[in-house]
Amino acid sequence: MLYTYTMLIVEGLRKRFGTRVALDGFDLTVHPGDVVGLVGHNGAGKTTFARVVAGLVALDAGRVTVAGIDVGHRPREARAALGWAPQELALYPTTTVRENLLLFAGLNGMSRRDGLRRARELGAALELTDVLDRRVRELSGGQQRRVQAATAMMHRPAVLLLDEPTVGADPITRRALLATVRAIADEGTAVVYTTHYLPELDVLDASLAVVRDGRVIARGRRAELLASVPGRAVLRYDGTPPPIAPSLHERASVQIDGREITIVAPDPAACVARVLAQSREVTRLSSVELAPPTLDDLYRALLEPAEALHGR
Repeated sequence: MLYTYTMLIVEGLRKRFGTRVALDGFDLTVHPGDVVGLVGHNGAGKTTFARVVAGLVALDAGRVTVAGIDVGHRPREARAALGWAPQELALYPTTTVRENLLLFAGLNGMSRRDGLRRARELGAALELTDVLDRRVRELSGGQQRRVQAATAMMHRPAVLLLDEPTVGADPITRRALLATVRAIADEGTAVVYTTHYLPELDVLDASLAVVRDGRVIARGRRAELLASVPGRAVLRYDGTPPPIAPSLHERASVQIDGREITIVAPDPAACVARVLAQSREVTRLSSVELAPPTLDDLYRALLEPAEALHGR
């Protein structure tokens, strides 16, 4: 499915619940085929953002368009272009998986014939084929998570919102769901994927939107955002480590603990090279461990106090 316009445009969202500010100038743009990983602490505003896009929460200020449709002015049309799987399970437990999927297909204007075909497709993709005719209440938690995601994908939405779809999931659930989400994005759907499990975003080849205090504070590809995040090196010695010159790097942090030297710096490999060049006790060096910055490091660097950058 090919689209020629931006799928999701969120501009200046503001929402207050009493004295609590949930959204405070939230901006986000998602293009066709993009997967955006939405990350942030609990209470940062991620779920409120999703509820606003779904037309379930009225804004104090701002604007949302889904597939070119203004959610505030044409909410019913916008919802037809949207698939949303909230974190809380929203399934009918006494009916079968197939019946749940057909219900959501019908609510989105699909014929029964098309709904049956799509249910078979998603059943195969999400490894649910063997349970399509079982009641939802009889399924495992991981299977229910996959069914919930499938309900949001039935009508091939232009925009897909998934709010922590693999929380508590088993490896089978995670693998099947991630592969299906990536395939749907490749068809042209714009995906916003909320998660606390950052390695999933590597699998999805997702760009990142980091949320804090009701707004997006960082947005971009992983490599771009990681360029400013320190990595880590650990040198282990047989015996007491040698003294370290204070001028390894202007942004380096050095900690000596027992037989280990830990260096946190933008280029830890270069710092290790300087340590080895300065030291005459290389023969007592037992190992060197280099760890480039990860998405977890980026997450902490953006969301925790500045001291966390240097391991203080």
